[in-house]
Amino acid sequence: MNRSFEDLVAEGAAVPTEGWDFSWFEGRADEERPSWGYAVSAGERLAGAEATLDIQTGGGEVFDFALATAAPARPVLAAATEGWPPNVAKATALLRPRGVVVVAAADDAPLPFADEAFDLVLSRHPVRPYWEEIARVLRPGGTYFAQHVGPASVFELVEHFLGPLPEEVRFVRDPGRERADAEAAGLEVAGLRAERLRMEFHDIAAVVHFLRKVVWMVPGFTAEAYGPQLRALHERIERDGSFVAHSTRHLFDVRKPG
Repeated sequence: MNRSFEDLVAEGAAVPTEGWDFSWFEGRADEERPSWGYAVSAGERLAGAEATLDIQTGGGEVFDFALATAAPARPVLAAATEGWPPNVAKATALLRPRGVVVVAAADDAPLPFADEAFDLVLSRHPVRPYWEEIARVLRPGGTYFAQHVGPASVFELVEHFLGPLPEEVRFVRDPGRERADAEAAGLEVAGLRAERLRMEFHDIAAVVHFLRKVVWMVPGFTAEAYGPQLRALHERIERDGSFVAHSTRHLFDVRKPG
């Protein structure tokens, strides 16, 4: 028996949003993953690092997995930053047993570390990369290895709620622009790969939870504020079986000249 629109919206609105554990979506939404396997690849990089920093670690889940992959050849020094207080607490609880220091730091603030402190800097889905700060904290010969969200990611969903967006918004995360910004900060881009990946939402509860969790997609989203759009999308999912969107991701392998 199909559940009502109201019940599904209420469920999606009640699920906690802390951290980057997406296991709740199992069976309710699917997302194709990039072919490069970021967390495993990051673990391989960690195995050869002495001092590493994970920027905007979220709840620490991806960094924790990468460290487990690298064990026992883990970095001597490991630190992480996070700007959202609930995630700071979650990441600290998860990463402290691995010897990681989690530092509360706003996403748009300078990194709270000395110059040339790390030989490896990681990040998965930073709000935006601060290339000058990344260059500053990297040692000569050090590496920034990160997976970024790409341009117009999941915009089929975003534009359902916000309407058509201008081109300058659609391509704000363009990898070519980010490459140019990295090079302007004195870094060398050794590798850059990009992929467009299929996503499916199987019920409106998954849409509500996703937009509450990934808050920059529809800024200020609440189920109450977007009730008509949610109902229209619910009816579409009921009719078609799912709502299809596409995420975009790119992988940066960047080095500071030695």
